[in-house]
Amino acid sequence: MDKSKRPFLKSKRSFRRRLPPIQSGDRIDYRNMNLISRFISEQGKILSRRVNRLTLKQQRLITIAIKQARILSLLPFLNNEKQFEITASTARTAGLRTRNK
Repeated sequence: MDKSKRPFLKSKRSFRRRLPPIQSGDRIDYRNMNLISRFISEQGKILSRRVNRLTLKQQRLITIAIKQARILSLLPFLNNEKQFEITASTARTAGLRTRNK
């Protein structure tokens, strides 16, 4: 069969396998803030397994460690300071506009 008549064959590309985010020597613990902070979004949410590229067991341990750190006040529950400042300033200006009528 000629190569031009095989349109559905995929080309064999080489790819480099990504390194796992947690090394074998890393200990998943609520005190290990360098490790935990990699799995939290800017808003303070726990990132999903698909985004983190973790196994199910690792994701469960990370989630437990993050929750323990939040309870012990090592991490904030929410990190929305910028949103609060923006909404507070717009609420003040909106209130002034309604009063001037």
